[in-house]
Amino acid sequence: MLIRIVKMTFKEDGITEFQKIFESSKLKIRNQKGCKHLELLRDINSPSVFITCSYWEKESDLNTYRNSELFGKVWKGTKALFSKKPQAWSLEREWLGE
Repeated sequence: MLIRIVKMTFKEDGITEFQKIFESSKLKIRNQKGCKHLELLRDINSPSVFITCSYWEKESDLNTYRNSELFGKVWKGTKALFSKKPQAWSLEREWLGE
């Protein structure tokens, strides 16, 4: 299982547009082959900072999505709204406490 975290900081006037992009594409992303989980988080102290967290069966599933027409469309619209360069991490879970 691969966990993908992407931190994005938006221009103030781009937040609503990003939310629209996410709303219209979230189920399409979630239904991509190998995507097991997708969530959008917002920083409570910096409301222009959003983080996506997605779980993928394999890195190749994430890469297939990243090379898809859907990703190209979503990312093109999203990156135009950034105020800072996004940061991304691909992670594997080491431990999950119960």
